[in-house]
Amino acid sequence: MVGIFRHSIRLLSAFALAVLLVACSGGGGLSAGFNAFQSPDGRYGFLYPTGWTQVSVSGGPKVVFHDLINSDETLSLVISEVGNDVDLEQLGSPEAVGERLMNQVIAPEGTGRTVDLVEARQREESNHIFYDLEYSLHLQDRDRHELATVVVDRGYLYTLATSTNEIRWGKMEKIFERVITSFRFLI
Repeated sequence: MVGIFRHSIRLLSAFALAVLLVACSGGGGLSAGFNAFQSPDGRYGFLYPTGWTQVSVSGGPKVVFHDLINSDETLSLVISEVGNDVDLEQLGSPEAVGERLMNQVIAPEGTGRTVDLVEARQREESNHIFYDLEYSLHLQDRDRHELATVVVDRGYLYTLATSTNEIRWGKMEKIFERVITSFRFLI
């Protein structure tokens, strides 16, 4: 009888482990097709599309991923110090922050780029205010589309941005939306 009980416990444990592994690997639900990234210090995390790889960029964004097949599809995280007494709403409305990023970072004067702020909206998640921004970029040789989210935490501005060429935008829009809205502070 004890042997049957142990065998049943092992089977139940194996089943529970299998279910847990499938859930954690994105085998179902809202995470299907995504992998989880967590910062080395455990401070923040987000989802990124399966099949994308992390690359190192010196002097650039803190984190960069790109699609292995469509290498011009990218995800980047830039972290900038803003001061401990600053919150996102003090930097301006979603539209004002979106315009500032557009003019100072995405398409500053002299780059030959033009950009339109398509949409700017505010949302609240886990006691943080986020501004979600959508841009249409016009480069000299192609058009691109970008979704970004910005949030302030403990004196730092986090900007998580995804980008693709305009031709693939229709296919990537929902995926990018899932990526930017997955950004969370873990501690």
